[in-house]
Amino acid sequence: MIQAIAFYFFATIVVASAVMVIMAKNPVHSVLWLIMTFFNAAGLMVLVGAEFIAMLLVIVYVGAVAVLFLFVVMMLDIDFAEMRAGFSRNAPLGLVIAAILLAELLLAVGAYNAGGIQLGSADGSAMQAADTSNIEAIGALLYGRYIVLFEIAGIILLVAMIGAIVLTFQPPKPGARARQDVGKQVRRRPEDATVMKNPEIGQGVEL
Repeated sequence: MIQAIAFYFFATIVVASAVMVIMAKNPVHSVLWLIMTFFNAAGLMVLVGAEFIAMLLVIVYVGAVAVLFLFVVMMLDIDFAEMRAGFSRNAPLGLVIAAILLAELLLAVGAYNAGGIQLGSADGSAMQAADTSNIEAIGALLYGRYIVLFEIAGIILLVAMIGAIVLTFQPPKPGARARQDVGKQVRRRPEDATVMKNPEIGQGVEL
């Protein structure tokens, strides 16, 4: 009984928060509603026994992605009048995309009702042991059978990160203020450092 109550509670808040993400006029409020959606979706994952997915939702999506969105939106100087003008201008394209997505959803529901595609029969080799948790099973699978693919994915992400840094790097312009010299800072002598003084009234400061 408590499981059904918790499910309907989390599901209702997830749907309501997702609607508010779209309906909120303030982008900061939209991000906050998105964080609420992630939290309650994590609660649903805990109910179905997928605690690893719930942990990912809270740590990765709420702790990193959504908070990053929040700080970026808060630091941007957003012109709400221009946003509303752009919305009315792009409304026809949005309606076309929404119609396509609705048609795809209806097609997917019809295909599901017609019967799923038989991709193969389960042989029980991937069955989770009774005395192991989901996190242990996923870790054994990632670092066992799929270790090569996992490492390749990590290398691809590393290359993407390095590429983003190289593309956004801009050399200093002539006459501009010089960048930090880390080596020079490390080689700095204690006597060259700035010393904070707290002189008495009328005594002055020694240079």
